[in-house]
Amino acid sequence: MVVTPVFGVPHVYDFTPNLFSTTTTHRSVLVCIHGWLLSRAYWQPLMQQLAPDIECLAYDLRGFGDSTQDLSCRSITVDAPTYGLTAYAYDLNALLEALELEDVWLMGHSLGGSIALWAAHLFPERVRGVICVNAGGGIYIHNAFERFRSAGQQMLGWRPQWLQHLPLLPWVFANIMVQQTLSYRWGQQRLIDFLRADPEAAAQSLLASTTEDEVHQLPQIVSQLSQPVYFITGEQDMVMEPRYVQHLASFHKFFRQGKEAVVAFKQCGHFAMLEQPLALEAQIRQWLLLTS
Repeated sequence: MVVTPVFGVPHVYDFTPNLFSTTTTHRSVLVCIHGWLLSRAYWQPLMQQLAPDIECLAYDLRGFGDSTQDLSCRSITVDAPTYGLTAYAYDLNALLEALELEDVWLMGHSLGGSIALWAAHLFPERVRGVICVNAGGGIYIHNAFERFRSAGQQMLGWRPQWLQHLPLLPWVFANIMVQQTLSYRWGQQRLIDFLRADPEAAAQSLLASTTEDEVHQLPQIVSQLSQPVYFITGEQDMVMEPRYVQHLASFHKFFRQGKEAVVAFKQCGHFAMLEQPLALEAQIRQWLLLTS
């Protein structure tokens, strides 16, 4: 675990051991971006599998995981909500600048996928390509989004810390949003991340990323990207259904060129990196090899 300030806010990140080795000749790094109410922890098994030949960096988004200190000290103002996709993309770019990483692939899970797409759009000179994991969208259904936002806000409104001491609750989290039940350890990690997320960051990132304008902007962003963009979907993902992933992917140039850019994993819900880690590793290696 390492900490570096990003616009005055401490950001916590991990990297594969040889990431900053002076003997490293290939400087392309895979940067992993977690989803809503999660943390960098979920990328650790995949990072270990990809090491040492694919260098990885995973960090906690501002307000989540271990990046929850001094949030009010942020010293940048952009024309976007403080916890919006654009603001998080600027955070990411500043982190990469601080680490002197100029040639990166971005891999984002769920909300992290949207952040990755925005970062690729805003900073194309730094981003070599994007892999979206259980991330899609572009279709705004008013009533469905209103219910989703309302449920999310209600869930955030009651998070007493003593919940982490209930021995059976991690099993509940291990079964939510997945097709294959996660281990107790991952259920416990999801519970911890749910409880420690900053209230404002959690609420505002949810609201800012699900407005009608934001949802409709995402396909426009994808259509303008010159970099490769690939998508992983779970056939049983009920949070980001495969049809929404296919819809967003259809706006990229790969679709017009007849290239297959969407891979669906069987027996997989919303957490491909935990439910199908070997399949995800193999797919990442294949895609990165195509562009090496």
